[in-house]
Amino acid sequence: MDDSSGTEATIDNEKHSIDHRPSTSHNSDPKEQTEANILPDTADEPQDVDLEKAQSEEKPKAPAGFDPSSFPDGGLEAWLAVSGAFCCLFCSFGWINAIGVFQTYYEMGPLSNYSASTISWIPALEVFMMFLGGPIWGKVYDNYGPRYLLLVGTVLHVFGLMMASLSTKYYQFLLSQGICSPIGASLIFYPAMSSVGTWFFRKRAFAFGVMAAGSSLGGVIFPIMIERLIAEHGFPWAMRAAAFLILGLLIYANFTVKSRLPPTPRPWVFMDFVRPFTELPYFLTVFAAFIFFFGMFLPFTFVILSAEYNGMSANLAGYLLAVLNAASIFGRTLPGWIADKVGRFNTMVVTSFISTILVLGLWLPARGNVPYILFAAFFGFSSGAFVSLAPALIVQISDVRQIGVRTGSMFAAISVAALVGNPIGGTLVSHAHGNYQNLIIFCGVMMFGGSCMFVAARASLEGLNVKKKV
Repeated sequence: MDDSSGTEATIDNEKHSIDHRPSTSHNSDPKEQTEANILPDTADEPQDVDLEKAQSEEKPKAPAGFDPSSFPDGGLEAWLAVSGAFCCLFCSFGWINAIGVFQTYYEMGPLSNYSASTISWIPALEVFMMFLGGPIWGKVYDNYGPRYLLLVGTVLHVFGLMMASLSTKYYQFLLSQGICSPIGASLIFYPAMSSVGTWFFRKRAFAFGVMAAGSSLGGVIFPIMIERLIAEHGFPWAMRAAAFLILGLLIYANFTVKSRLPPTPRPWVFMDFVRPFTELPYFLTVFAAFIFFFGMFLPFTFVILSAEYNGMSANLAGYLLAVLNAASIFGRTLPGWIADKVGRFNTMVVTSFISTILVLGLWLPARGNVPYILFAAFFGFSSGAFVSLAPALIVQISDVRQIGVRTGSMFAAISVAALVGNPIGGTLVSHAHGNYQNLIIFCGVMMFGGSCMFVAARASLEGLNVKKKV
C-alpha cells in the first residue's frame, strides 16, 4: 500500500491493495510491483495489434471477489448479514454499554464492602476480554469464516450470564460476567463486523453504522430492562431474562451472518499480527483509538454515579445510560453516512473533538438534572461515531482479505486501554473522596490526545489539506 497516495485518499488505497489488475501508475515498491504483476508503462511506444492482443491475454485478472467493482453494496444477502450483525452487536457491545448499571448495583448491593476501584475491575474486564481476542478471532475468521466463531460465542456468552445469575461473591462475578460472558461476546463481535465489510465498499461506513446501531439499541434496552427486573424480580432473574433475550437474537444471527468471500486457510505466522503496525497510517490510527478509548468508556461507567453525587435522583439517573445510548443510535448511523460522502478520517477527527469538548465543557461543570441529560444525549451522539468509524478506518487502509486480523489487532490494543481506564477512574474518585472532577478531567485529556492522533493519522495519508476527502 502506498502511504503517500494522493486524491480521493484511501478509497484509491483500498483499490490498489485489493485489486491486482494492471495499472499504468508507478508503484514505488518493487516487491509490490512484482506481486501485482504490474506491466511497464508503454503508452508512448508504438504497438501493433498482435502485440497488444498478446499483452492483454497475459494480464492477470483480479482474484474473484476482491475487485472493488465486485462488491454488491446491497442486495438481500448483504442486508441480511447486516441485520444479523446488528443483532450480534446488540448482544455484545450493547451488553457492554450497560456496564454502568452493574457498577451502580454492585456498589449499592452485594459488593458494597468493596471500593469503587475494585468493583470497576468487573466492567473493565468485560470490555478488555471482549476486545483482547481480536487478532486471534480475526485470524480464525480469515481462515475459516464466521460460522464456528458465532456458534461457540453464543454458548459462552449465554452460559456466562446464567452463571452470573447464580453468583454472590466477588470472584464469581469476575469469572462469569468479567471473563466467560465477554469472551463469548468477543467471538460474536468480530465475525459480525468482518463479514459486513466483505459485502460493502462505497457504502461501507454506512453499513458499519447500521450494524453498530445495534450496540446502541442494546445500550438503551439493557439498562432499563436490568434495572426494572432487579427491582421487581431480583438480580438472578434479571440476568436470566437478559440471557434468554440474547440467545434468541443470536440464533437469528447464526443463520444470517455470512461472509461474501470463501475462507482461505493460511498458516499462522506471527508477523501477520505485527506487520500492520509497520505501516504508518495503520499504526497512527490504532494509537489514536487506543488513547481515545482511555477516556471514551468512562462516561458509560460513571455517569450515573456522578449524576447522583451532584444531586440527581437515583430514579432519574438510572435513565441516563438509556438516553446516552439512544442518542448513540443516530451517532453511529448518521456520521457513517456522512463519512462516505466527505471522508471517514475527516468525520472521525470532527466527532472525536466534539466528544472531548462535551466532556470538558459540559460534563465537568454539570450540576443538576438538565446539564446531565444534555451531556448524555450529546455525548451519546458524538461518541457513537467512534464505534462505527473505527473499524471502517481500518478496512479503508487494509486489504479486504486481511480485515479480520487487522481490525482484531486494533481492538486488542483498545482492550488494554479499556482494562486500565475504568480502574484508574475509580481510583481517582476514591482519592477525591467521592468527587468525580479528577475522573472527568482525566477522561477529557485522554480523549483530546486521541483526537490529535486521529489528525496525525489523517495527515499521514493526505497531509494537512483539510479540503481533501480522506
